[in-house]
Amino acid sequence: MDIDRRNNVTVTGNPQGPTVVLAHGFGCDQNMWRLTVPALAEKYRVVMFDYVGSGRSDLSAFSEARYSSLDGYARDVVEVCEALDLRDAVFVGHSVSAMIGVLAADLAPERIGALVMVAPSPRYIDDEDYRGGFTAPDIDELLTSLESNYLGWSAAMAPVIMGNAERPELGEELKNSFCATDPDMARVFARTTFLSDSRDDLKSVRVPTLVLECTQDAIAPREVGAFVHRAIPGSTLITLDATGHCPHLSAPEATNEAITGFLAGLR
Repeated sequence: MDIDRRNNVTVTGNPQGPTVVLAHGFGCDQNMWRLTVPALAEKYRVVMFDYVGSGRSDLSAFSEARYSSLDGYARDVVEVCEALDLRDAVFVGHSVSAMIGVLAADLAPERIGALVMVAPSPRYIDDEDYRGGFTAPDIDELLTSLESNYLGWSAAMAPVIMGNAERPELGEELKNSFCATDPDMARVFARTTFLSDSRDDLKSVRVPTLVLECTQDAIAPREVGAFVHRAIPGSTLITLDATGHCPHLSAPEATNEAITGFLAGLR
């Protein structure tokens, strides 16, 4: 299988530098990292890709059986790393990709040597003494709305997810990204994302890890960032001066500073 074509793999930056893999979240594509790449390109080799069903990936490669669990996406990550023969790459995952990175690092520890988790959430649904930010009925309603009217859901939810109401162009960009995703494939990815529970997987993390949270995030409240930080021994937690769920778009300077500072400390 042509992994480059399947996942629309892009390689840029310094070919002699350490490798950083940038992985997008639900309903997005690699273009969401365009404000991060310039901060990395001089020193690092930067790898980006689109999950199958997103961006300019090969839609014919989509399999509901494979992508009904985060493991399927993690296997894609490992296969991209294998195709490029990556060693000790730093995996930067936004939102659900943070957990996909955890799984990929466990599957192929020689390929991924560090993790950066941007607005991560190991579970979106509240559970006893765990606060994920949503009740089970909340998620049921969200998924029902998404499945019955995906374009309407995208228009309503994108501004909520993005936050920064004073900058409506950000919410508009996220809405357009959602709407560019095939609705049937988005339905599968949404269920995989919002019904996942990766809390136990955090215990497997054995690599340096940076957890980035925002001061206000409708999708991943600060209790979630604190939980992830506690669950991963030796991890670093940084609260960005940013609001919304996509700080790499809404606050790229603060996000890039945190990422590059972490990368510099790995040497």
